[in-house]
Amino acid sequence: MSLSVDVYVPRAEGGIEVLDVPPGCSDAAGRERWRTEVWGSEPVRSLGARFLPRLATEDLTVAPDEVAAFLAECDLVRTHLARIAEHADEVSRHLHNIEDAARRASDIGGGIIIW
Repeated sequence: MSLSVDVYVPRAEGGIEVLDVPPGCSDAAGRERWRTEVWGSEPVRSLGARFLPRLATEDLTVAPDEVAAFLAECDLVRTHLARIAEHADEVSRHLHNIEDAARRASDIGGGIIIW
């Protein structure tokens, strides 16, 4: 299995609406085992990351008002990719997809979910 990243918007009546992935974009957020091997790894946690490490135990939902902080965390992780993973190029591609989804969410006042 693989992890996916999707943009959502809150519904007025409660809950969320997950949006379709736009053409030319990818929802690939890494391999399932990356929950612990990459996103929830000790090197990521040691950076002070608070969002991505949650993937080690659960799906990650980033609320609309948290997207800016999440993007800052992604920048921090990107800066240290060589220290975090042996396969930094592959992780970088998936992190790009996550960042792209977060930027799209920010543009519309939405959030993201990685599952």
